[in-house]
Amino acid sequence: MTKCTITSSQLSSKQLSPHQESSHQKSPNQLTNEQLEHSWPAFSEQILDFMAELNLDTLKLNCDHVALRVNSVAAADSLSTYFAKQGNVISNNIINGRPILIIELDTPMRLGEMLIECVELPYPSDKPYPVEGWEHIELVLPSEAQTCEQLQHELLAVVPQLGPILAGQTTIKVKQSSPKGEHERLANPTIAFKRDNLCIKIHSHGIKAVIASEAK
Repeated sequence: MTKCTITSSQLSSKQLSPHQESSHQKSPNQLTNEQLEHSWPAFSEQILDFMAELNLDTLKLNCDHVALRVNSVAAADSLSTYFAKQGNVISNNIINGRPILIIELDTPMRLGEMLIECVELPYPSDKPYPVEGWEHIELVLPSEAQTCEQLQHELLAVVPQLGPILAGQTTIKVKQSSPKGEHERLANPTIAFKRDNLCIKIHSHGIKAVIASEAK
């Protein structure tokens, strides 16, 4: 495994540029580690409020990782450097045509009462994001669901209040998908709830279990 590190308030810098051989100069508008650290409390409050609105807070689910969004390779390289402090890169995979790093933290980040063990850092796609920075969290609803339809059925069984949202009767957007890396063997259907620049995803297996399935 590649050694890497991060701090949540524990975040600092050391070079790790897994996908680029050359270095990139920081642009004036490029997302920085200081901005991430500064924005974490506000993001935490907003995402916890969104969880409560969705009635997902009552389930006491595990939050297995938090994800970033960046719009340039230079920013992704810089943040790879930023995260190279306290942890391990446990996955460096191609998903939907672009590299995505998963960093397992030595010291988990705190989100309310939850501890987040991993950070997802995708390199940019051709589609720019309106806002860079913290973008979504993923919660694990333990399940053997093989499809999004099966996962939705199980989710509605424990949170029936989600019915109108899943039926498209509210302003909250819902997207269902089954993202999969090149060598992952574990089915991991995902349901995403999004409003503005906040997103909460529900999936049936934690990211570390999905990554472990590559070795099977």
